[in-house]
Amino acid sequence: MNQVEQDQYWMRQAMLLAAKAEAEDEVPVGALVVHNGQCIGQGWNRSIGRHDATAHAEIMALRQAGLTLGNYRLLDCTLYVTLEPCIMCSGAMIHSRIARLVYGAADAKTGAVDSNLQLLATPGLNHRVSWQADVLSEDCASQLSAFFKRRRAEHKAARLLARSKQD
Repeated sequence: MNQVEQDQYWMRQAMLLAAKAEAEDEVPVGALVVHNGQCIGQGWNRSIGRHDATAHAEIMALRQAGLTLGNYRLLDCTLYVTLEPCIMCSGAMIHSRIARLVYGAADAKTGAVDSNLQLLATPGLNHRVSWQADVLSEDCASQLSAFFKRRRAEHKAARLLARSKQD
């Protein structure tokens, strides 16, 4: 399997994790850490359910990978995530020494790799993370769009129901 095929395989696995987040009514983002061809950490967004602003998919996957390896330094590991990481998650990747990031959909609002900020390219950092963007980006973006479309429809229905009860 070549690198493109590997990246697509693991991104599909991350999308399955994103579906777990959606099933918990969280924003559907999934992430996993791969080392020597094996998944050593996985996570999906759980900030709402855990009442924890740091419970992003990437952080959850990095935590599990660190426990698996017995080391917070995740040298020679690749992080796959369905959405471009935010500032917090990008910082965690730098501190964990992730070698490579692969992400699906860009995030124009809070993306800190390419879209909004370019944190990983900041001069003077003690570690460099290489990255590959746009792996299965349309599929990842569609997963997010469908979630938010459904959420908006549910909120609209709830407002209409509340209005009808007032009348």
